[in-house]
Amino acid sequence: MTKVRFHGPIAGFSGAMGEMVFADQEKKGRTLAYMKKHYERSQAQLDQCNRFTEAAQDAQAALEDPAVRAFYEGIAEERDSDAYKVAFTDFLVAPKIKSIDLSQYKGHVGDPIKIRATDDIGLTSVDVTLTATDGTQIETGSALERGARTGIWIYTATAPVALGSDIFVEVVGYDHAGIKAQRTENPRVGADE
Repeated sequence: MTKVRFHGPIAGFSGAMGEMVFADQEKKGRTLAYMKKHYERSQAQLDQCNRFTEAAQDAQAALEDPAVRAFYEGIAEERDSDAYKVAFTDFLVAPKIKSIDLSQYKGHVGDPIKIRATDDIGLTSVDVTLTATDGTQIETGSALERGARTGIWIYTATAPVALGSDIFVEVVGYDHAGIKAQRTENPRVGADE
């Protein structure tokens, strides 16, 4: 919509008229005019538009569930926002497994594995699987978060592993929107990092 600023006859325009765009620079006392340029969108721009569209649709669908709506409304109240914006951002922003700290893991039952995982409103679960290099599963289980939405998760080992063994540690986390984050490390048990 074109806006006209009056001072005397006409002092400035802002907005669009057909293919022409006007920018009112009131402080400089002038109006800039230029033609709209039309560019083909790149694949990256199209992909981003699709991500936004999908996030908007997923957020709208999620808010139809009263329990999910209540959850997002609680977060929205904390952030002085609204439930739709919080849900939309949750569907748009993927969680990340930032690090897997194996410094205290020496292959003993009860050894902790510390995981740092981030998301805009936190993860719902983080699961850890330890596998031998030959593909044999050593153990699997859920990590516990140290305080609500802190992003620090602790997994406690339940099976012994020989010192010096090469293993794979896979961490999989999910956020409230159901989006998955995954990270795998290949440490030697008990080796200093």
